[in-house]
Amino acid sequence: MSITIRKETPSDVDQIHEVTVAAFLNAPHTDHTEQFIVKALRESGVLSISLVAETEGKVVGHVAVSPVSVSNGADSWYGLGPISVEPGQQGKGIGSLLMNAALDELKEMQANGCVLLGDPEYYSRFGFCPVDGLILPNVPPEYFQAILFQGDFPQGEVEYHQSFNTKA
Repeated sequence: MSITIRKETPSDVDQIHEVTVAAFLNAPHTDHTEQFIVKALRESGVLSISLVAETEGKVVGHVAVSPVSVSNGADSWYGLGPISVEPGQQGKGIGSLLMNAALDELKEMQANGCVLLGDPEYYSRFGFCPVDGLILPNVPPEYFQAILFQGDFPQGEVEYHQSFNTKA
């Protein structure tokens, strides 16, 4: 099975929606709004990176990256997520391919860094770790992680785009 990672095209939108719904259907710690978040980010024009994993002409994975704000005014910081892989394709390295491609794109954009909310054991392999003083309110600190590309880690509260409050 050959996997291609590429930028989303308009014809991918419906498949991205389906993959995202399926990926989070039985996931713990979700309110099942991830597909709506991706749509709202796209419609708001803040979907900075949107990559799909494709095999045999079918989208089997997706990753979204959008800007975040930090209360201390740090710029060029992004939030990674949601990231989705079709359940039947999980455990085959597709998520890792999407992660690495998204991080490479952020480096090419000369981003200062990236944050995400997720399993510390999984995301530490990509260089993410909790950072003292960089917080997402109401989230256990070990699950809010960051990776630095250049400069210093900012200090303060992180806020994702309002699209993350979308419920439908």
